[in-house]
Amino acid sequence: MNLQSLKIGMALVLLMSLNFANAQQKDAEKCRYTKTPQGYLMVLREGDNVLELIEKLAKEQNIPSANFTGIGFAQDVTFGFYDFNQKKFHPKTFNKVEMGSLTGSIAWSGDKPSIHMHGVATDDKFDAYGGHILGLKVGTGSMEIYITVNPEKLERKIEQPLNANVLQLPCLK
Repeated sequence: MNLQSLKIGMALVLLMSLNFANAQQKDAEKCRYTKTPQGYLMVLREGDNVLELIEKLAKEQNIPSANFTGIGFAQDVTFGFYDFNQKKFHPKTFNKVEMGSLTGSIAWSGDKPSIHMHGVATDDKFDAYGGHILGLKVGTGSMEIYITVNPEKLERKIEQPLNANVLQLPCLK
């Protein structure tokens, strides 16, 4: 085998390896959720933005409303404590924690999904922090979120005097 043939062979092997890696990466990007009898199961990976991906799922699948639960590792989670006097959240971020519990709901605000999420995170000393989640990124490992779809479309609207985004319910007759 001459040097030219060896170079061509190595180039082909490199090209095939890159194509295989790209195909695996595309599969990993595309397989963030699957359908279940009750709704969806999401399995998110390191670096995934949880709130953005739940919103994306709600839009893509036109979910009318839902509730969800989850567990997993967080690179960082930002909790917000709502100050009713100032009418705003006071954020606090924790890094490298385990989400012992996630719970929330999906509704709509106009044509955009509205995610309301709470959770409890624990650190390596088993200290726990919790409350309203403003931001959440998956850490090393994964995060599993089970979404139960409800058939009726629900909306959230800002209600005064608290300036809070409140779930609106249809009245029973």
